[in-house]
Amino acid sequence: MRNLVTFILEDQSFTHIPLIPIVAIFLIYTSRDLVFKTISRAWLAGGALALLGIAFLVLARIDAFQLASSNQISLLMLGFVFLWIGAFLLFFGLKSFRVALFPLLFLFFIIPIPEPLLSNIIYLLQQGSSKAAEWMFQLMGVPFFRQGFNFALPGVTIRVAEECSGIRSTLSLVILAVLAAQLFLKNPVNRLILCLITIPISIVKNGFRIAVLSTLAIYVDPSFLTGPLHHHGGVVFYLLGLLPMFLVFKVLQRLERNDARLRLRVSASRVG
Repeated sequence: MRNLVTFILEDQSFTHIPLIPIVAIFLIYTSRDLVFKTISRAWLAGGALALLGIAFLVLARIDAFQLASSNQISLLMLGFVFLWIGAFLLFFGLKSFRVALFPLLFLFFIIPIPEPLLSNIIYLLQQGSSKAAEWMFQLMGVPFFRQGFNFALPGVTIRVAEECSGIRSTLSLVILAVLAAQLFLKNPVNRLILCLITIPISIVKNGFRIAVLSTLAIYVDPSFLTGPLHHHGGVVFYLLGLLPMFLVFKVLQRLERNDARLRLRVSASRVG
């Protein structure tokens, strides 16, 4: 756990990790009457998952696979998650497990994305953000020459680096979308739509951020590329990304309400 804390402090892409267990516990607590209505014991399933978790913990601790430090922590947290889920099954049984399935599966967000998967995701986000920034420059009429992740702009050259890929905000938006979909949407298709739509929204939001900062640096002050808005203004652009996601969420909610009303009318007409 000490290594996990050090890892989180060193890599800001995973600052959401400490919040995941808190959210999972809160979800179970608010549904405690249903979750713990019928308590039993699931010795076989719970024991198997707990033993698998312990095996992962031991493998991570002895570094059996000679993994990179980040991947070692991923394996460690995978072991913890399996151990926690196995313990839940052991103490509360299958019926409680089914009711608490979402918060228990939500715990998997505590696992840092391992390499090389993380690097591949970041690379795809860099590509998407570069393309989105290119569209933004075209819309704003800013002259540029693009070569890969590099943009030659009037008086300045920028690169969409790994740190500018938007991986942190994308993970946050995806986690938030998963949570909102589970709590407020009922249709599985609508839930999937909300979760998937966050990725292009995050990419466009990040491209907009790159284009705005670069344009301000060109026409207002070059310090915008190194100033507070660049390093600490992510929250502002994150909130801008929340707006289209919220609009999609409200549309999906309205569609579900309309569908429910239609079904109610059909049922009433059949009864009549």
